[in-house]
Amino acid sequence: MLKYAMIGGGPGAFVGAVHRNALALNGQATLVAGCFSRDLEKTRELGLELGLDEDRLYATPEEMARLEAGDIDFAVVVTSNEAHYPNVKTCLENGINVMCDKPFTHTSAQAEELVGLARAGGLHLAVTYTYAGYPMVRQMREMIARGDIGEVRFVNAEYPQGWLAELLEATGHTQASWRADPERSGGTLSLGDVGSHIEYLVPHVTGLKLTRLAARLDSLVEGRELDDNGAILTEYAGGARGMYWYSQAATGMVNGLKLRVFGDRGGLEWFQEDAEHLRYMPLGESARTIVRGSPDLLPGAMAYSHTPAGHPEGWLMAFANIYRAFCDTLISNAPVDFPTGEDGVRGVRFIEACLESSRDDTVWVEME
Repeated sequence: MLKYAMIGGGPGAFVGAVHRNALALNGQATLVAGCFSRDLEKTRELGLELGLDEDRLYATPEEMARLEAGDIDFAVVVTSNEAHYPNVKTCLENGINVMCDKPFTHTSAQAEELVGLARAGGLHLAVTYTYAGYPMVRQMREMIARGDIGEVRFVNAEYPQGWLAELLEATGHTQASWRADPERSGGTLSLGDVGSHIEYLVPHVTGLKLTRLAARLDSLVEGRELDDNGAILTEYAGGARGMYWYSQAATGMVNGLKLRVFGDRGGLEWFQEDAEHLRYMPLGESARTIVRGSPDLLPGAMAYSHTPAGHPEGWLMAFANIYRAFCDTLISNAPVDFPTGEDGVRGVRFIEACLESSRDDTVWVEME
C-alpha cells in the first residue's frame, strides 16, 4: 500500500474529494498527510474528519514536503492554478513523486523546469488529464494504432459546457471566481480548464504531432475578462488537419466532450456523455457501435474496464484508471502509461500558442 499526501482540496473543494475517492477505488494508496488549505484550522478540520493524525496536518506545503519526505510515496497537488508550480517544485526538491491537476503551470518555462527537476531526481511527475482513463478512449487509440481507420486525415474535437453562460464570477461563486482571475488562472479561463483536455486527447489517441495552429479566443459573456469560448484550426506532421471548439458559455450544455477521427479507411466517434459506446464507421460498410465490456474490446481497453457491459462506468472510474497506472509504475516499475510532466509541458505550450495566435488576429503559429 502506497502512502500519499495532498496539497489543496480543503473543505468544500470539489476536486480534492474526487481525487481522494478515485485513489480509494483502486486500494493501492492511502492518504496519510495533508496541507489542504492556506488556513491551518481548515486543514485540521478536514484532516481529522478524514482520520489523519493531527501531527501530519501542516500549515504550509513546504513544511509538509520537508517533514514527509522519505515516508510518503507521492503527493497530489489539487490547488488552484497559480499554486501548481511552487507546490510541485517543493515536492520534487524534497524527492517526492507528484500527481498534479491540469493545466500544469502558468508558463512553459515553469513546466520545463519541473520536468527537469523530476528527471534529475529520478522521480515520476504526472498530470491528471482524466479522459484518457476511459476504456473506450483506450479502444479508440488501439484501433487507430493497428490501422483500423487507415491514415488519419482529419480530427474534430469539441468540449462545450454551459455553467459559465452567466457572469458567475461577479456573484462570488468560488470555482468561477478564481478561474476568471488572470493572476490565479494564468491568463486563460476556459482554454486552460477544458480546452487543455482536447489538446491532450488528440495526440494521445491518434499519435499525431501538432505542427501549427490558428486560434480565435472569445469572451461571449459581457463583462468577462478572459476567454469562455474558442475555435482552433490545427495542422499535424504528415498532413492531417483538425478543428477544435471549446466553450463554457454554451448555454444548456453540460459536459459535451466529443472526439471524432477520420482516416482514409474509416472513422471513429466518442462522446463523453455516452462514454460506454464507440461509433466505428469503416469505409464502404455500415456504421457499428462497440460497447464497453463486450468481446470487441482490445486488450488495453479491456484492462481499463471494471464492470460487465450494461453496468455503466463513468468519470470517477476514469480518474481511478489514471491513478492505477501511476501507482502501478510506483509499485512495480510498470511501463509509464499515464499523462506525464512532458505532456503537461506540451499542454502549456499549446495554451501559449493559442493566446499568441488570438492576440494577433488568428494568425498561424508554429509549434516546436
